[in-house]
Amino acid sequence: MDTNALLMYYLLGINAVTFALYGIDKLKSQKGWRRIPEKTLLMLAVIGGSMGALCGMRLFHHKTKHKKFYLGVPILLAIQIALICYFRFI
Repeated sequence: MDTNALLMYYLLGINAVTFALYGIDKLKSQKGWRRIPEKTLLMLAVIGGSMGALCGMRLFHHKTKHKKFYLGVPILLAIQIALICYFRFI
């Protein structure tokens, strides 16, 4: 399997997990249950799950009032897209 395919599968997986965890954390917040730490949610975005994080924020209306999320996640996504484009086309 080539590196492009591996990268694609990794990004699909990490974004699916990140998206799901944003939804789970929203449910936990509504139920008053123990939450997923913000550090964990942000780290998932940093390691490639920024698209899943952004979609989770929008769909579940979760973490949209926290500056580090509403500014940080889109910035991470832009950086990750730029890096993928740079390394894909050099």
